[in-house]
Amino acid sequence: MRTHPATRYRGDFVAWTGVCGFIGEGGGAPIEPHSHYAIQLVVGAPAGLRVRLGRHGEWQACAAALVPSRAVHTIDVNDCDISLVLFIEPETPEGKALATRLQHGPELLDTGTVAVAAKRLEQAWRVEKSYEAVQAVCMQLVRDLSGAAPREPSDPRVLAAIEYIRQRVDESVSLPEVAKAANLSPERFRHLFVEETGMPLRTYVLWRRLLHVWTLLMAGQSLSAAAHAAGFADSAHLSRTARTMFGLPPSVLQMRGPLSSQMRERHHLA
Repeated sequence: MRTHPATRYRGDFVAWTGVCGFIGEGGGAPIEPHSHYAIQLVVGAPAGLRVRLGRHGEWQACAAALVPSRAVHTIDVNDCDISLVLFIEPETPEGKALATRLQHGPELLDTGTVAVAAKRLEQAWRVEKSYEAVQAVCMQLVRDLSGAAPREPSDPRVLAAIEYIRQRVDESVSLPEVAKAANLSPERFRHLFVEETGMPLRTYVLWRRLLHVWTLLMAGQSLSAAAHAAGFADSAHLSRTARTMFGLPPSVLQMRGPLSSQMRERHHLA
């Protein structure tokens, strides 16, 4: 039975197309049982991760867990020396492969499955303090578990559309106007965009806005300022959206890890 008090989370944010997440230490009290749209991968090292499946399930210790989209669960990472929580968009190649793997429900993973990745993550995060190194380890872990290689858009028309969206991350954009920027009809653009990114345009735009929020929080922006900069009406609107996508509001995760510290230093020096 655990007797020590919960410690405040301190970590960083990492992302690539269709996948984002948090690497850190500490955790605080477990979040109430919840579900969300994204498929979730959580890793705790070297031990200490606990997962509860369903609203009234028993706590189970494991090295890592894969949780399907919409499955009710809660996690406790407070006893972990380091933890990784990734959210995978179900429509991406990785997400579709994991959805097939998880068609019978969540899966608890043993130490042998993630031990090498956990050691590499700690080296990349704590020693190298490199966003790119952390991202590379995460991408390889998702690739190993899903059997699908992460896919980045390559069609120049879709890349033009992504740049159009990026420059207007704080604005509402419609499919016809983005299709026009890509010099395609709305119908042809809709199919090509899903083919290239693994996500419908509306989901992708929301994803980009949430990624922008976390990047701003890492750089030291306030929650309110980050919400407005990413096109949310206010921090409450952002929190509701984040709960739907990730099952938790941004306020519970403090972006105070080594990657965030480096980013804030660069912004200060610029």
